[in-house]
Amino acid sequence: MKIDFEELDSKEIYKIMSHNIIPRPIAWIVTHDEEEDILNVAPFSYFAPLSSNPPCVVVSIGHKADGIPKDTLVNIRKYHKCTICLVEEEQLEKMHYSSKSLPRDISECEEYDIKTEKKFDSYPAMVKDTARAFFCEFMQEIDLDGSSTRPMILKIKHAYIDKKDDQDPICRIGKSYAKIGKKLEAPEIK
Repeated sequence: MKIDFEELDSKEIYKIMSHNIIPRPIAWIVTHDEEEDILNVAPFSYFAPLSSNPPCVVVSIGHKADGIPKDTLVNIRKYHKCTICLVEEEQLEKMHYSSKSLPRDISECEEYDIKTEKKFDSYPAMVKDTARAFFCEFMQEIDLDGSSTRPMILKIKHAYIDKKDDQDPICRIGKSYAKIGKKLEAPEIK
């Protein structure tokens, strides 16, 4: 089936992309509104590595239903720092709840009992018991003409990697969550 994106609305395009560009790891992003001392924790599945030199990731952040920027976007723009946690299966429920839009003065940590811990003093805390986290600084925001989605390029300054070898983070496929599952060995190149 041939599909012309010029003939589709944004919801139809999103459905095609989110069901076919898979799996998409979830960036569970922690930001800190330093003035109000409120931790914001929110998941984003339009997230990917971008470069290893410099070490960068890209995450696309949209706006709330009323059109105002999401708290994560506001905080990254203002404070230039965030912590990206990769989600493990035991964190799935709280991560899913944290996707709900809350008033700016309410922390998902308090609302959904999400525990955090500091690893690096100058970065927002990470979600407690996260096996992998990246401590990032804002590098660049991309203006997509006519879109309310804002891709943010974030430079990784530090990482926390638990010594567990059984990495199996939660990913997004369409509206569902998934785990990668069986790992396959790469064939030898001759």
